[in-house]
Amino acid sequence: MKINLRFFASVRELVGTAQEVLEVAEPLTVGELRNRLIARGGNWEYALAQGRALRMAHNQVMCDAGTVIADGDEVAFFPPVTGG
Repeated sequence: MKINLRFFASVRELVGTAQEVLEVAEPLTVGELRNRLIARGGNWEYALAQGRALRMAHNQVMCDAGTVIADGDEVAFFPPVTGG
């Protein structure tokens, strides 16, 4: 199963990439995916840490950690944004 990952703003700067294709053997939720990425350690752990202000989107729609990911889906991680 392939998942298209996208990283924006400060998350992108910390992890050092804007996108990645990740292959996994079994279906996961967005929260499980986040935990796998955190397990990489270093800047990944810091950028995606639980309790850190972070937004997630599944196929360009805001989602929560319980959203199930299917083959070919896109998951994006980004900091909250404010406007004026």
